This record gives sequence, C-alpha cells and structure tokens, in this order.
Amino acid sequence: MTHVRITEDSGIPLVGSLYFGVIDRGTSILQVRPSCGCNLNCPFCSVDAGPCSTTRATTYEVELKYLLSAIEEIAPFKGPGVECHIDSPGEPLMYHQLPELVAALKSTDSVTVVSLQTNGTLLDDAKIAALAKAGLDRVNLSLHALDPVLARELAGVDEYDINKVTQVAQAVAKSTIDLLIAPVYMPGINDAEIPKLIDFAKECGAGKRFPPLGIQKFERYKYGRTPNGIKVQSWWQFFNRSIKDWEKTSGLCLRLDPKRDFGTIRRPSLPQVFKKGEKATVEIMAPGWIHGEMLGISRNRVISVFGCDKSSGQVRVRIVATKNNIYVGVPI
Repeated sequence: MTHVRITEDSGIPLVGSLYFGVIDRGTSILQVRPSCGCNLNCPFCSVDAGPCSTTRATTYEVELKYLLSAIEEIAPFKGPGVECHIDSPGEPLMYHQLPELVAALKSTDSVTVVSLQTNGTLLDDAKIAALAKAGLDRVNLSLHALDPVLARELAGVDEYDINKVTQVAQAVAKSTIDLLIAPVYMPGINDAEIPKLIDFAKECGAGKRFPPLGIQKFERYKYGRTPNGIKVQSWWQFFNRSIKDWEKTSGLCLRLDPKRDFGTIRRPSLPQVFKKGEKATVEIMAPGWIHGEMLGISRNRVISVFGCDKSSGQVRVRIVATKNNIYVGVPI
C-alpha cells in the first residue's frame, strides 16, 4: 500500500477529499482528518479499512503544521463555538502527533470543543494522560460488543482484547475527558450486546458532559463491508423498534439531538468552487485511496478522479459529486 505524506510543499489542498484534511458539512462541527490508516479489519467497516482491505491502495498523513494552518483559516469562517472532531476513515490514534494536534486545536480562536473518534486499542494510561493534558474534551469510543468472542470477530483481528478496551474506557471516564460509547448496531449480530453496552456506559461513568451513548445504525456502502447474517433496518425501524425499546428498559434518552446534546448548530458552509456536471481541468498529484482512483487538484480543491489512467499531468473531468465540498470527477 502506498503511503503519501501531505505537506505544505506538496501542493495538495486540505479541502475536497473525504480521506484527509478538513471536512465542513454545514454545521458548527469541523471534521479533522490527519491520517487514514487503520489497525483493525472490522467486517462491517463502511470504508473497507484495515490491513486486509481489498480496495484501498493508499494511506495519507498530513503534516501537523499544514493541517493547523487550514484549521486556523476555516474555523474563524465558521464563527464561534466550533467543535473540531478528529476522526478518520480508519484509526486516528495512528497519527503520532495527536496530543500536539489536540493542544493546538484547543488554542485556536473559535474552537471550543475538541473530540476524538477511536476504537481504543491504541490507548493506554500515558496516552490518555497526554490527551487530557492537551485539553481533549470527549472520546467517542467505537465499542460494539462485550462478549470476548464476538468482540474479537467484530474487530477482525485475533489480538483484539476486549478487557483492555473496557479498562481504557474506564480510565477515560475517570479522567477529565468525557466518554461516549458509540456502538454500531447490527441486527442479527450484536442485538444482545447493546443492552450490555448501555449498562457498561452507565456503570463506568460515561456521559459527564455529553451523552453516555451514541448508538449508530448500520448502513451498506458501495466500498464498505457487510457481515453475513445482518438484517439491515430502515431508519423508522431503528428509531421506533430498537432505540425506543432500549430507552424504555434503560431509562436513558438514546435518540440524540445535535443541538441539545452537543451544541451543534447549522452554519454556512465553505463556498463550493464547482457545480455538479461542470467540466474542469485537474492536475493529477497523487494516487487515490482506492484502486482505479487518482487525486487531482483544481481551484485549490482536491478532486477524486475515478477511472483515471494517468499518474501525472492534466486530465479533463466532469464533476459528478460536490456535496460538502467533497469533489468527485470522471475523465471525459
């Protein structure tokens, strides 16, 4: 797998890609993606991440200074009260300068909350202490089962240790960092585990400032993985059958509201520089995240070009997707 380090001198912008940089979805949250490697092979992964991926061709790592310069430019545009959520199409803790990133984000004007999505396997007491000292506000912990056998199956690696991850969760909850348990519910697979996870979240002290749980609905994705035996729900079924029943038995409000629970509000997005259907000339700069894709640039934005047979030079493309300033093009 090719590894690309994105620096200020690389000429690759940090807006426009789903894989790295900064993503603005029109709210007071900015997704900050410093890297995209992953150490697990979850059979339900929405992006086919991990060492055994069959589609991924490239990993990316963004220079810290360059990433911060993008945040310092974009955060003031969003206005006060911005949350920077450090996530990844993988595991963010594989980025070795994570405490430095957290500390710098916390000192950025307009940023009031810094949160982190993680599977927890790379956390330990020293890293928790470093992240707490840096000012991290919340850890969203991807934890999908407490049964050791099922938890290992859902991690996709033999070395996954659920006892270590639950100990990490308890250590986070005892620190100044808030803890939110974020399982993906997979009907037919981890039904019996969700009530256990709800009890665990209550017992370990999750939810000091934010909700203790954020149960996610499993969705199928084009380049994702779907485990055998899963029964995909509609959103109506998810909320009115599953979530509603768990709320009754637990006494917790599990139907989360962005504004009420996280202070997330709508904010103007960065202006789009392309329209869907528009034709543009892009300069190919790097291999794409998956096989058959290249990354091009134009108008200071990254464009994922699918079906591209060039590894450098200019390509004429038609823009086929622009949502959230994430651009996709196809050669013409």
